[in-house]
Amino acid sequence: MSEITLTNLKPAEGSTHKPKRKGRGIPSGHGKTSCRGHRGEGQRSGNKHKRGFEGGQTPAFRRLPKLKGFTSRNPIKTFSINVSDLNKLEETEISLDLLIEKGIAPKNTDYLRVLGKGQLEKALTVKALYFTPGAKEKINAAGGTTEVI
Repeated sequence: MSEITLTNLKPAEGSTHKPKRKGRGIPSGHGKTSCRGHRGEGQRSGNKHKRGFEGGQTPAFRRLPKLKGFTSRNPIKTFSINVSDLNKLEETEISLDLLIEKGIAPKNTDYLRVLGKGQLEKALTVKALYFTPGAKEKINAAGGTTEVI
């Protein structure tokens, strides 16, 4: 086999086709109307549709409602837990890593938020990004501490 150079490169067998020769007589199969049909908009010269044109039917971009709002490409994933749910844990020091390890919080969570619903019955040290004022009050009242990370 000879060396491949730019002078002897050829396309693969069957990968290329002869171009359509329009308007070269009826025997060619592409003569007379030159593949445009007999009547209608597409048969005329200068036929150019606007982007999204659907033959006179109301186009999809006008039928569908406008999108409202904004979605961040990099959302901050927080996990919220109530004070009453902290009673179920046996540990005295609670952090996001512990909740992920126990399977309570999802693995892809970035931050922990503590909410004030319910009552706390034991002293805990809780490390989180945010505490609601009620949650902070209830944790401190039970003899625990809150640490903002």
